[in-house]
Amino acid sequence: MLMTVLYAASGAVGLPVLAIKAKARLELSRAKHRSLTGHARMGRRVASLIPFYDYDEDQFFQSDDAPADVAARRREAFMRLSDLYRQRFPRSVALTKEAAAGVSDLQFTSHYRVPFQYSRVVQQYLPTGSFLASSSGVTVTDLDGNVFYDLTGSYGVNLFGHDFYKECIDRGAERVRDLGPVLGAYHPVMAGNVERLRAISGLDEVSFHMSGTESVMQAVRLARYHTGRSHLVRFCGAYHGWWGDVQPGIGNPTPADNTYTLADMSERTLQVLRHRKNIACVLVNPLQALHPNQPAPADSSLVDSGRKAGFDRAAYTEWLKALRAVCDERGIVLIFDEVFVGFRLAPGGAREFFGVQPDLITYGKTLGGGLPVGVLCGRGDLMRRYSPDHPVDVCFARGTFNSHPYVMGAMAEFLNRIDAPDIRDQYEGLDRLWNSRTQNLNARLQAGNFPVKVDNLSSIWTISYTRPSRYNWMLQYYLRAEGIALSWVGTGRVIFSLNFTDGDFEAVADRFVAACEAMQKDGWWWANATATNKTIKRRILREMWTHRRFLRFGR
Repeated sequence: MLMTVLYAASGAVGLPVLAIKAKARLELSRAKHRSLTGHARMGRRVASLIPFYDYDEDQFFQSDDAPADVAARRREAFMRLSDLYRQRFPRSVALTKEAAAGVSDLQFTSHYRVPFQYSRVVQQYLPTGSFLASSSGVTVTDLDGNVFYDLTGSYGVNLFGHDFYKECIDRGAERVRDLGPVLGAYHPVMAGNVERLRAISGLDEVSFHMSGTESVMQAVRLARYHTGRSHLVRFCGAYHGWWGDVQPGIGNPTPADNTYTLADMSERTLQVLRHRKNIACVLVNPLQALHPNQPAPADSSLVDSGRKAGFDRAAYTEWLKALRAVCDERGIVLIFDEVFVGFRLAPGGAREFFGVQPDLITYGKTLGGGLPVGVLCGRGDLMRRYSPDHPVDVCFARGTFNSHPYVMGAMAEFLNRIDAPDIRDQYEGLDRLWNSRTQNLNARLQAGNFPVKVDNLSSIWTISYTRPSRYNWMLQYYLRAEGIALSWVGTGRVIFSLNFTDGDFEAVADRFVAACEAMQKDGWWWANATATNKTIKRRILREMWTHRRFLRFGR
């Protein structure tokens, strides 16, 4: 009898506990974005189910059921473009092909410039060179002497133009030449860098690292150490380097069990932050303001015209303020990852641009003055790596090349030069200038009836497509033929340096319009009147299902 009563009592107590856990789990689930990007485990499972297949040359030109005459026009144009590439880029392509045999990065990027179904034919007929001979102003020159307007941005490093960074490196090296590459001790120039970074970040202390990824790792480690909590929050689609805990989905072979990937700009996310007790920190990459809840846009995933972008400064500012308030309320560390956008939006970075002060800020890329660097700035209480009351309880973080004298020298030049009048002038009316340039190009694209639209976050662009098509990724090859250099991700990420004059920009705009005219003339943007992005995706799913059945059952 007594045991029966005890079992009943334990059940009565257990039910409310289970209900609370179920509610918390549901709340977490509802705070995730509905895409696969928002569900890391599901995304990895789906990726493992997608079979490889590709198109032969007939399918390549007619994968959207285009009429025979349109397919023929595409084929003729493609072969004409192939001849142009072969004549114009022979040395650059030859060395790239030779080096790729021993460089895994080149193998990867060559395979993922376009959707995988088209990749084999594109690699065969439109191989792209990855070597350059020189740079100057806003241009780069390849091994064959071709000059391109550089819209790669060197992955975000190139903010003020190539010559600026050459000077930073040269003058920085002169500063530290007498000491040379002595490690462990510091060159005095480092102390000046610390003071400048404290002023720029509005924070107390600084640590130096060798990459943006490392600085993010240290920020998260310190947040966990000082809060005693296990989990970090990142937002759907955001990139914070290739460390496993901040890349929980496709691309990471192991699960990130201490990471919550939540929806950006969502009240449901704020609810999770208010109620979960295990959250140490929230990571924010301000670049996501251009395309909230979407991953870095790459042409390898441009299977239709579903790519969207758009920056609403007021809305994103309010979101950051709401995050700041909840983090203060719950003792959660707010981290701005400014490795990419640091110094690009404003001299004081995103904290100045949006008017929100984080607890920790990571910098990298451009701050190194052209050399590799990662920097973490933070509140004094969060940057401490040891416990005063427990001397063996430390938060270890060291690196052989941290505070390398040559990096510190180039950084000092960068930090000094951004205070110069010519650089300060580039920040004046920066948003207005790039918004105006974007609007002017969009007006020309609309006037030409091209299914292309540009959205910008200052001098960073994402190119979107307004008419359903399976061939939007071809635009990157027409742009290259017109003398515009893009990174391997293609039209998803276009990055200008701030030294583009009005004349430089007009030249780029003219070439951009010319590329669109050629692509439209050549039939790549033909579309069935009944085609939608949804029907395109359904067709691709059917193709995948067919090939998966074939691989599994041999029929």
